[in-house]
Amino acid sequence: MAAAKKNNQLLELIINIVIPSLVLMKLSTEQYLGTANALLLALAFPLGWGLYDLLRNRKTNFIAILGLVSILLTGGIGLLHLDAQWLAVKEAAIPGLIGIAVLASTRTRYPLIKTVLYTPAVIDVAKVQQHLEQRGNTRQFEARLLKATYLLSATFFFSSVMNYVLAKWIVTSPSGTEAFNEELGRMTLLSYPMIAIPSLLMMMAVLYYISRGMRELAGLSFTEALRQDLT
Repeated sequence: MAAAKKNNQLLELIINIVIPSLVLMKLSTEQYLGTANALLLALAFPLGWGLYDLLRNRKTNFIAILGLVSILLTGGIGLLHLDAQWLAVKEAAIPGLIGIAVLASTRTRYPLIKTVLYTPAVIDVAKVQQHLEQRGNTRQFEARLLKATYLLSATFFFSSVMNYVLAKWIVTSPSGTEAFNEELGRMTLLSYPMIAIPSLLMMMAVLYYISRGMRELAGLSFTEALRQDLT
């Protein structure tokens, strides 16, 4: 199974956060692009990057598709001049739905923890499984993965609450206005340090919980458990 191609994190940050925010905050006046055109241009960057990433890796997943839907919904709220409260609802709903999906996946044969963190794209799952079976610790590790899934869902619920609070706090102007665009741009910028970074740290903590389980139950360090082509 081929690993997904690695993304340039700085480039992702620039395309998905910095450029859209600057376009919304600086080019929304009638002197430049106007509110509708500025909103369309700002959303074109993350939407285009998301589609490019899906095509490049030649696979789709629930989380990536929800991300694209979120971008389209933001555009719809602004272009259709819907009440700005729907932006806060949308911002909370997307990570909330992911959190619910992560929880629901524990009842299936394909828990999302094995797609997001404990994934064959990064971890040599067959190697870990072999060591677990040799030590008779397969069930204990599956129990740890179940707990990790609950922790992972908590990170998305945290993001959901914070997204709602941030949107209600910053975006207060009617949609379709210059002020709405500027507030949307400011919210996008602030979402990175206030939501994205804390959520990333929480996910890293979950990954550490899993890696500690691999060390204790399979006798493998995180480096030893990584796919060989990634080390």
